Amino acid sequence: MLFGRGKKSKAERPETAGTVEESDVAGAENSGTGNTGTKGDFRLGKGPLDIDEIEDRDGYVDLGALLIAPAEGLQLRLEVEEATQRVVAVTMDLAGSSLQLQAFAAPRSEGLWDEIREQISESVASQGGETEEISGGFGPELVAKLPAEAADGNRGFRAARFMGVDGPRWFLRGVLGGEAALDRDAAAALEELFRRVVVVRGDNPMPPRELLQLRLPKDAAVPGQSGAPRGEPAMEQPERGPEITQIG
Repeated sequence: MLFGRGKKSKAERPETAGTVEESDVAGAENSGTGNTGTKGDFRLGKGPLDIDEIEDRDGYVDLGALLIAPAEGLQLRLEVEEATQRVVAVTMDLAGSSLQLQAFAAPRSEGLWDEIREQISESVASQGGETEEISGGFGPELVAKLPAEAADGNRGFRAARFMGVDGPRWFLRGVLGGEAALDRDAAAALEELFRRVVVVRGDNPMPPRELLQLRLPKDAAVPGQSGAPRGEPAMEQPERGPEITQIG
């Protein structure tokens, strides 16, 4: 598994649940209710996981608020805010498709996903795009399409699929891009990795929708070194990640 970094200016950063961002159409930000821990906990047995649901962190890539299970061919790209060097998102690239992840603080007693889906739909519509709500493995999901110009100059669209999952005092949103946005078969491997993500909420009080802190792995190797410790990803030369322009 390889590791890379992208940069974002403050204006580009995806850090508020409910904003939609244009990376593979829209890298939107959500906060959810579809799978809340206070209403029977839809996600139990299906994932993603809470830190209290695993025995230890061994075998995971530790990114602070998120623990990622390694997989053959998986590349991780951290999106870094240029001004502060704060990590604001992690993108999983696999077989030509991508899954962008962000985790947010959420209320203890209720979820936010219903509200956020509505906000995403309004945001996409304001840009001349369209959304369709579908039923997925994680509950209600949104497929968004935004107008875009193809390489040959013809008009087309960019597509992204938004997934939202509520856990104990946290919300995890995933945005599928590339082939996986519209093709269920192409999305299967990334969906499975999404199920295996572990969220580390922490005990500190936080307002709902505040971004949980991500960070570089402590032992990640950097260019010029002999390699990463066993079980850790190697670092690629930092590259700029997909543009994430705020919508709405």
